[in-house]
Amino acid sequence: MTPAELSAAVVAALREAVDAGDLTVPVPSTVTVERPKNRDHGDYATNVALQLSKAAGKPPRAVAEVLAGRLAAAAGIKHVEIAGPGFLNIVLDAAAQGELARTIVLAGKEYGHSEALAGQNINLEFISANPTGPIHIGGVRWAAVGDALARVLRACGARVVTEYYMNDAGVQIDRFAESLLALANARPVPADGYVGAYMNEIAQQIVARRPELALLPESEQLALFRSEGLDLMVAQIKQSTEQFGTHFDVWFSEQSLHESGAVGRAIERLREQGHVFERDGAIWLRTTDFGDDKDRVLVKADGETTYFASDAAYYLNKRDRGFTPLIYMLGADHHGYVGRLKTIAACAGDDMDRDIEVQIGQFVKMYKDGQEVRLSKRAGNIITIDDVIDWIGVDAARYALSRQSTDSNITLDVDVLTSKKNDNPVFYVQYAHTRMASVKRNAAESGIDKGPAKEFDPGLLVHEKESELLGRLGEFPRVVASAAELREVHRVPRYLEELATAWHKFWDEDECRILPSERYPVPAELTRARLWLAEAAQTAVANGLALLGVSAPEWM
Repeated sequence: MTPAELSAAVVAALREAVDAGDLTVPVPSTVTVERPKNRDHGDYATNVALQLSKAAGKPPRAVAEVLAGRLAAAAGIKHVEIAGPGFLNIVLDAAAQGELARTIVLAGKEYGHSEALAGQNINLEFISANPTGPIHIGGVRWAAVGDALARVLRACGARVVTEYYMNDAGVQIDRFAESLLALANARPVPADGYVGAYMNEIAQQIVARRPELALLPESEQLALFRSEGLDLMVAQIKQSTEQFGTHFDVWFSEQSLHESGAVGRAIERLREQGHVFERDGAIWLRTTDFGDDKDRVLVKADGETTYFASDAAYYLNKRDRGFTPLIYMLGADHHGYVGRLKTIAACAGDDMDRDIEVQIGQFVKMYKDGQEVRLSKRAGNIITIDDVIDWIGVDAARYALSRQSTDSNITLDVDVLTSKKNDNPVFYVQYAHTRMASVKRNAAESGIDKGPAKEFDPGLLVHEKESELLGRLGEFPRVVASAAELREVHRVPRYLEELATAWHKFWDEDECRILPSERYPVPAELTRARLWLAEAAQTAVANGLALLGVSAPEWM
């Protein structure tokens, strides 16, 4: 019996009590059932009686008493106890609990997936760094978390389009082009320009591709360094993100908003909403109407549009493409953008609490040999995505960056994340998967098969460690659903570590031997049942790692 099935059983008991006139309460579509920390309190527990007490006009224990008998009569439930102020502690019979192993194996890659977010059309934007250099360590965090969030959202039925917004217009791009021009002509880079080995490489590539550059006026050289430099830099960023396992469905150009007239049209649309005004020769958006600390300039007095105007046009572009909600994942230095972006939505007539979500990712540091690592060979003063891949690998980086809440700072220890020890979290989980895979492999080598589904006997899985493992396995769909709903990817790796712990305890328990040996004989029926359990565990771990974009190796 899965937690979802148990939740349905509680709802059915509630409906039966209401129909009988024993309770007068609204019957929810689902109720929460959870594994209690203390296993003496049963396999699962629910506080539904406490939640409905006020509506029922009865003490929580009285509500629990009405439900307990009906719930205990449900198929698969051994008994129900009332605890404390009105908790219902539920004990499943062994067959109902063990049945989960068959459910998981038959579901395969779909286990943990749901339709919880079906019908949502989500635009998920992340990284979106200026295309003036490689992705730095902060962007690497979003490369891992953003891509994992897209996978989690899709696993819950949402349509998700991942998007990288290229800030390829404005002053920073001018400085980028000027720096390339200076490097190509062996001149000092402007004081506010860009330096690093990658800049020299790009300048040399452009010169090699365009030998006629030296014959052109400097203004034309600058234009070429701008366009070709951007093309080469964006190509490098795309290559790095793909190497990291992060895919973007759309690469959106800020410059295209200006060239297409979208920025001007956006200003007029906002004017029609009644929030645009003019002052001191400039055009403003009255964002203070919606809680911003000050109004924002869309067009300066000299006629130059602002980045804020581009942000407004980009927001409207996304909405015109049918997306809601829009999720923005921004770096730690973008706290001020949260309110600004939300007020754009409000000024456009949208719901700023529903149609747009903005997440801020905090800082990342890397340590090696006990010292903070600050420098990159190619970028000079920043750690890049390629450095992270070289130092700790894609799997370790993606896992480590995904396992912490994005609103907290994070430290990556190169020595820990490249070790084959249990304090390396990705190794700990992947090693559990290899142990699970070895069970199936060793069984095949011994000529043992788990048998067809119809011959699986779930009632044989009665050992305490088997029960603990099954309990953890049953939580996976809920964890995925909550990670999607709350946009908290870190729930998945944290769950995987708990599942790996339950597996290792099961594996190390002599009484839970799976394959028979001279020292540990195991009845054939029990071996087959435990093979189903091992494959169920392997399925859940592999599915969880896939949501993070991390491999599930069968050998280590």
